[in-house]
Amino acid sequence: MNGLKDWEKPTVINTDKAPAYGIAVAQLKVESKCLVKLVHRQVKYLNTVVEADHGKLKQRIKPVRGFKTLKAAYATIKGFKVMRALRKGRAAIFNLTGDIRGEARIVERAFGIEPSALTEAVGPLAQSLENHEAVG
Repeated sequence: MNGLKDWEKPTVINTDKAPAYGIAVAQLKVESKCLVKLVHRQVKYLNTVVEADHGKLKQRIKPVRGFKTLKAAYATIKGFKVMRALRKGRAAIFNLTGDIRGEARIVERAFGIEPSALTEAVGPLAQSLENHEAVG
């Protein structure tokens, strides 16, 4: 929370009932690292949606036995999250063209790939899909 402006800091935090969370939140308030009016809700099932969302990520990471570096962890988790957002339609608002080329542009921006490299690679696929839809 050190890098966040006051308006970016959360006003509510949901955790399970582990005692360490209450102590940590209280310490953050004492150190003025979070808002004094921060509400800490310790309810067992409030985080169920969040836990379920990253459950698939845990399934994919477990077979590789974790990560060797923080950089590898960051890149892998970012990749999983971007691809899941695309699959679930959560990135649709950023897909300006509404097709596979738009998704390619989202991936290019997320991973810092040179613009149009991926877009050009999916060009023939997009054309094939358009032809298939026109026939069907």
